[in-house]
Amino acid sequence: MNSELTKKIIEKIFPEKLPTLEELEEKYPPRNLPDSAMVTRICPSPTGFMHLGGIYMSLLCKKFADQTDGVFYLRIEDTDKKRELQGAKEIIYSSLKDYDLLYDKNPKYGPYVQSERKDIYISYVKYLFSKGDAYLCFCTEEELKAATEKQEKLHLKRGYYGEWAIWRNKTEDVVLAELDKETPYIIRFKSHGDCEKTFIHHDLLKGNVSLPENDMDIVILKRDGLPTYHLAHVVDDHLMRTTDVLRGDEWLSSIPVHYDLVQSLGFDSIRYGHISPINKMDGSSRRKLSKRKDPEANVAFFKDKGFVVSAVIEYLLNLANSNFEDWRKENPKKDYTEFNLTIEKLAKSNGPLYDEMKLRDIAKEKIALMTSEKVFEYVLIWAKDYDKYFYNLLNSNSEYWHKIFNIERGGDSIRKDIAIWSEVYDFYKFFDVEKFVRTDWGNFKSVFSTDEIKDILTEYKALYNESDDKQAWLSKVKDLCTKFGLAPDIKAYKADREAFKGHVGELTQVIRYAVTGRTQSPDIYEILQILGIEEVTKRLS
Repeated sequence: MNSELTKKIIEKIFPEKLPTLEELEEKYPPRNLPDSAMVTRICPSPTGFMHLGGIYMSLLCKKFADQTDGVFYLRIEDTDKKRELQGAKEIIYSSLKDYDLLYDKNPKYGPYVQSERKDIYISYVKYLFSKGDAYLCFCTEEELKAATEKQEKLHLKRGYYGEWAIWRNKTEDVVLAELDKETPYIIRFKSHGDCEKTFIHHDLLKGNVSLPENDMDIVILKRDGLPTYHLAHVVDDHLMRTTDVLRGDEWLSSIPVHYDLVQSLGFDSIRYGHISPINKMDGSSRRKLSKRKDPEANVAFFKDKGFVVSAVIEYLLNLANSNFEDWRKENPKKDYTEFNLTIEKLAKSNGPLYDEMKLRDIAKEKIALMTSEKVFEYVLIWAKDYDKYFYNLLNSNSEYWHKIFNIERGGDSIRKDIAIWSEVYDFYKFFDVEKFVRTDWGNFKSVFSTDEIKDILTEYKALYNESDDKQAWLSKVKDLCTKFGLAPDIKAYKADREAFKGHVGELTQVIRYAVTGRTQSPDIYEILQILGIEEVTKRLS
């Protein structure tokens, strides 16, 4: 290598003043943390919506950092400007805020957006170039495409390596000639491995994994002056003093490249754990939750539907560690942050399966434990953005709706009907007096004839008194049972089924259907009390 020519090349491609590696090491010192502390990060790219998997991974990284008195931080990886979408960064920030995934913002280790760290990366590229571990490549897109097509025809591994790395060993004078012509270039890393040889990577989840050495001369600096993911994340993880990287197992195959870069840059190795992504059943087979196919892949889906955030978080914790469910049963009133997540229980092969019914069950449990005031507050917040009619209805008579949401909310047996806020209006729609439609009896199945139903409603209307307490109300209902051939309670009916048409439940079902238009509803006595005598009388007529 001609040192004078190399110096000329360096001056041409790195004309700006850059921070030295020594200055960077001083600027980003080791963190003052316990030895066992984990410094973790989540590094989404602003290329679209926030994936459920991103929230899942953020939750895991934050939990492990919190449990070890460590640090969890967010880094936006936006060096691929072609794929970046306007507003995507804001979606990332708001999604993490929605899920209470607070991250460290210590300015000492910032900026936390990669496009704002350009000079840092170029400093390391310059270092690699100076030591002969990087080189300029002037290949055109057409040349690279032609090489790929030839590799495919020959059934060879695709990529820029070995004899296909045509600029790897070009002389300095050839390179300078291209620079003088202002030929566009990229900078590639000069690999050190042999793909016929292997090394052992110890993974936090998968244990010891045998991987081929890296022989790919990957791009580390693009024509736009920004680094590729491979270089940028290795540099950032070092300077931000990351100790543990948890990421999707699709990145496991990149470990040889990253290991090669770390060795060449002289960085200490950090721990990697590759996590199986959330899966979904598709017919009889399972597949990765898809951005294109599955609306639930987008975390906005859960906000639109009105899922309780804590329910989604607890569901994800259950996917992460199967013992969370037992822990929750044993600790019904503890905050989920008190659960101790373990790496040992994370899925190591097949990813956890997404099951919306399970999520809904968790959400029902969460809502059942809320006060009517809290339910009203959450429904109002959701409706403001997603259902203006319901929002205005709630605001027009908040006291009325507080009573509605309080039905069967106390005592030992709490109803668990509501899973998501978007279902609330439909569930309680019969309370919307202005829109209540007279009950259609065409589909009502009963032991009574049409005339008997009319008689029941007529007699019940005459005896209904909204001043009655529940016991007095039930007593009057039972008194009607004898007249219409019903047992006054289930015990009497079971003792002699032949003697009765049915039991008291058959009669209350007629009243329920007349008043609500439904065969299933919350406690009918409480419904009657809230609707008031005028509306009840009107519906019984």
